[in-house]
Amino acid sequence: MSIKDKKIAIIGGGPGGLTLARLLQLKGANVKVYERDLNKDARVQGTTLDLHEESGLKALRQADLLDEFKKNYRPGADKLVIVNEKAEIFFSDHEEKPEEDFGSEHFRPEIDRGPLRKMLLESLQPATVVWDSQFVSMQKQNDGWLLHFKNETSANADIVIGADGANSKIRPYITDIKPFYSGISGVLSVEGVYNSETAVPQIHTLLKGGKIMAFGGGKCVTVAAKGGGGLAFYVSYNVDESRLKNIDFADKAQVVAWFKKDFAEWGNMWLDLFENAETTFIPIPIYSMPLDQTWQALPNLTMLGDAAHLMPPFAGEGVNMAMLDALELSDCLCNDSFSDTQTAIASYENQMRKRAAEAAQESLENGVKMHSGDALQKMLAFFGGH
Repeated sequence: MSIKDKKIAIIGGGPGGLTLARLLQLKGANVKVYERDLNKDARVQGTTLDLHEESGLKALRQADLLDEFKKNYRPGADKLVIVNEKAEIFFSDHEEKPEEDFGSEHFRPEIDRGPLRKMLLESLQPATVVWDSQFVSMQKQNDGWLLHFKNETSANADIVIGADGANSKIRPYITDIKPFYSGISGVLSVEGVYNSETAVPQIHTLLKGGKIMAFGGGKCVTVAAKGGGGLAFYVSYNVDESRLKNIDFADKAQVVAWFKKDFAEWGNMWLDLFENAETTFIPIPIYSMPLDQTWQALPNLTMLGDAAHLMPPFAGEGVNMAMLDALELSDCLCNDSFSDTQTAIASYENQMRKRAAEAAQESLENGVKMHSGDALQKMLAFFGGH
C-alpha cells in the first residue's frame, strides 16, 4: 500500500496535526494542513505543556525534532510546589529534581505552546499550512472528499484526518458518540499575568520558575511559569455544568466576583491572579469520551487527539496522546504490510482507542482525587511516591 500518490488533508494545526504533517512529509506524503487561524500569529498561545518520554518526546524523536525541542524547552519549569489554599508549602522538589534527564520516564520537560508550535511549523515544507481555512463541511467525491471552508474556498483530498480538537467538526462524519460531563469545571486564564514579579510578587516567589498546585476544600488552582517572565493559571472544582454559563468571562469584574464567591475560603494572593491577569478567560466544563467507545473504520477518514478521545487534563496526557496518535497513524498509513488504507486506519484506531481509554481512566481518577476533600493528602502521597 502506498500513500505517496494520495492527497492527505489534516484539519487542524495544533501539536497533533502539525506533528502528523511532519512525520508524513518525512515519508514522502503529499500533505496539507487546513487551519482556521488567520495566520501563525493570530492566536495567543496559552498554558505550558509537559511532554512525556513514551509519547510526546517519542514522536519528536521520530520527527527528528528532539534537538530543536531541547533548544526551546524551559529547564526547571517542571519543578513543583504543592500548597494549600493559604499558600502553606507542603511539598517542593526544587532542590532535588535534575535540570535535564532526557530518557527517564519520570522526566517531563515543559515547553510553552508558542515555541512548540513555531518549531513544528518551521519543520514543514513551505505552504503546507493553509491558513484562514475554517472547516464547515465535506462531501464524498469519487473515492475521496470535497472539503468546504468558511471563507468559501474548497479543496479535495483522498484521505482526511481530523485533528480539530474537542469540538471537532470531522468527528460526526465518523461516529455519533458524544462526550459526558465529568462533574468538574474550570476557568483558564489564556494570557495569564505578563510580569508576575511585579504584578503578583507572592505567587512569583512561590513559583520560582516552575509550577504551583494548590488544593483546598475540593478545589484546585494550578499556576505555571511562562517564558518572558509571565505565568498562566487554571482553577477547577466540582460544580454543576450550568454554573459557569451565567458569567460573562469577557468582563473581568464578573470573573473576580465569581472567584470571590465560589473560592471564598482562598486567600487574597489567589485573587490577585485574577485582578492582575489579562482579560481573556475561558470557562472549561471538563468532558470525557466514553472509555468503551468504538466505531467502524472508514477507508479514507480518521481522527486523532481530542477529536478522537477527549479526556480531562488531570494526567497531562492530552497533547502527548495527540502526538503519539500522529506517530502511530503515520506508521500505519506508510506500512506496506497493510493491503489498503482502511486496514491501516483500523489498526491505528484499535490501538489508539485502547491506549486512550487507559489514559482517560487515569485522568478521570486523578480528577476525583484532586477535587476531593482530602486532595492535599492524596496528592502529597502521590508525588512523595515519585
